[in-house]
Amino acid sequence: MPLKKDWFEEMRINASAVERRAGTLAGRRGLKKEWRAAWLLKALMAIDLTTLAGDDTPARVRRLCAKARRPLRSDLVDALGLADMPTVAAVCVYPTMVGPAVKALEGSGIPVASVATGFPSGLMPLPLRLEEIRYAVSEGASEIDIVITRAHVFAQDWQALYDEVAAMREACGAAHMKAILATGDLKTFQNVYSASMVAMMAGADFIKTSTGKEDVNATLPVSLVMVRAIRDYLERTGVKIGFKPAGGLKTAKDALAWQVLMKEELGRDWLERDLFRIGASSLLGDIERQIEQFVTGRPSSATRHAVG
Repeated sequence: MPLKKDWFEEMRINASAVERRAGTLAGRRGLKKEWRAAWLLKALMAIDLTTLAGDDTPARVRRLCAKARRPLRSDLVDALGLADMPTVAAVCVYPTMVGPAVKALEGSGIPVASVATGFPSGLMPLPLRLEEIRYAVSEGASEIDIVITRAHVFAQDWQALYDEVAAMREACGAAHMKAILATGDLKTFQNVYSASMVAMMAGADFIKTSTGKEDVNATLPVSLVMVRAIRDYLERTGVKIGFKPAGGLKTAKDALAWQVLMKEELGRDWLERDLFRIGASSLLGDIERQIEQFVTGRPSSATRHAVG
C-alpha cells in the first residue's frame, strides 16, 4: 500500500504505560499441568530453529534439521497422546546454508528461512542486498528475514525506508518476508512504532524484533509496541501481519510470556505459526525439558535435550 505518514507521525507513545502493561504479562496466566504443556507444545511449533554462527557448516545445519524434524523424543510424544510428531515452524540459516537445509528437510514440509540483506548490520549497497535475497530464494528459501537500514529511522526518512523495504519485498517474489527492525538499535518506542508501520505498508508479511546480534534484543515492552502497531494496521486495512520476537528468548517461561502477549493483544489467531514465530535455538531444549518434567513428574537435566 502507499506510504501514509500520518498513520504514525501523529502517534504519541506513553513509555511508562508501555512498561507497566508489559510488566503484567509474564505472570498474567497461571498455566499449570496439562494446560502449561499444551501451551509449550504450541510454542515449540512456532519456533524458527536457528543457527547463525560464523562457524556454521553443512554438517551442523543437517544436525539442526534432524532436530527440527523430531524436536521431541518419541517416548514424550507417545506419553502426551499425540498422533504425530510435532515439528518446528521453520529452520533459519545464512544464504550459503540454504541448499544443505533444503536437502535435509526434503519431504518434511518444514520451510527454510534465510537471513539476507547484509545481515546483521544491513550496511551493504542496496543492489547487493537485493541480489542476496534472490540468491537465497534461488537456493530454495521460502522465507526471507531482511534487515532494515537503521539510519533511515534515525533521519526520519520514512520514504527511503519504505522504498528500501518495498524493493526487498519485490526481490522476495513468492517467498514470505520478515522485516527485522533491530529494535535494540532504534532507541525509542516512537521509532519502533513508526518503523513497524512503514515496514507493513511496504509489504512485510511479518515484523521481527531483532537480529539476535544487538546489545538488547527482544523485550516485552518493545514487542508490545510492535504488536499494537500490528493491531492498528489491522484495524485500518483488514490485513493480518505476523510477529516474530528473536534474540534472548531462552526459557519456557519466556515462550509463555510472549504467547500471553499475542493472545491478549491480538487474539487466538496469533498463536498459530502463520502469524507468530519465535526466533531461537536454545529455547527448544528448555521446552523439551519442561515437557519431560510434566510427563514424568521428575526434574529433567538440560543435558538430556541438546539441540544440533
